[in-house]
Amino acid sequence: MKIIMLGAPGAGKGTQAKMIADKYNVPHISTGDIFRANIKNGTELGMEAKKYMDQGLLVPDELTVKILLDRVAQDDCKNGYVLDGFPRTIPQAQVLDKALSEINDKIDYAINVDVPDENIIKRMGGRRACLSCGATYHIEHIPPKKEGICDTCGKELVLRDDDKPETVGNRLDVYHKQTQPLIEFYSAKGILKTVDGTVDMKDVFSAIESILG
Repeated sequence: MKIIMLGAPGAGKGTQAKMIADKYNVPHISTGDIFRANIKNGTELGMEAKKYMDQGLLVPDELTVKILLDRVAQDDCKNGYVLDGFPRTIPQAQVLDKALSEINDKIDYAINVDVPDENIIKRMGGRRACLSCGATYHIEHIPPKKEGICDTCGKELVLRDDDKPETVGNRLDVYHKQTQPLIEFYSAKGILKTVDGTVDMKDVFSAIESILG
């Protein structure tokens, strides 16, 4: 069961990816985590990726896919995996498809967690973080006991720059230009499944379970 998670930033696809990984006993693979692990372990691929990252450049698609294939070739992936954060563009999806077909492999499902932009802006704009201890809250869903104050350490909570409406809006623009075309790409292959990401996360997961069986 090889799965790609799709959805706008803030749609909750990372949370769902973790829940799928736990339920079906397959690894949750985030490209950021693989890069960090390869760099930390000083692998040849990791050192090559680091050269680009140190210059503030994006790691080329071919190298990213090589690092990804190296990860999915490990024993814990024999029953499948959940990819989170890759591919982000059509060229990346094409490179991944080609590389998988060369080893007689393919993606089984592309699951799109669908949430309208206005919901995402509201959802992320309600997040609050404690810069002191790292605790996170949401003014509607997980409010602190005292408004604006961290339950854990008593320090002030802030709206992170990443969660400000203008930043979220910019990230959504990039998503619509670069990543949304993947929905059509995987739909044409007959493996796209869309779930409503505006409902409670347990209900989103129930919908995904009914797809995966």
